[in-house]
Amino acid sequence: MTADTPQVFTGITQAQYAKLIEKARAAGMVINGNNGRASRMGVELEWNYCEEKQELVLTCLKTPFFVSAQDVNAKLHALVNETLRA
Repeated sequence: MTADTPQVFTGITQAQYAKLIEKARAAGMVINGNNGRASRMGVELEWNYCEEKQELVLTCLKTPFFVSAQDVNAKLHALVNETLRA
């Protein structure tokens, strides 16, 4: 998976999305609202959450030269899956 390859997660309730926002903020990535862009330390992300579809789309748009998009995408995937299991 490369930068700009969206990851689509389904079955995300509003409560689970709120937990994901909390985790992102704790990590220093400020996410506000159901869609937008945020960046931290050279990593730029885009998100779009649709409450009606219970769908979250996360896209890694940019990474610094020392971090691969695959690593960022793997972390995002793990974070979402961990939150869904909780």
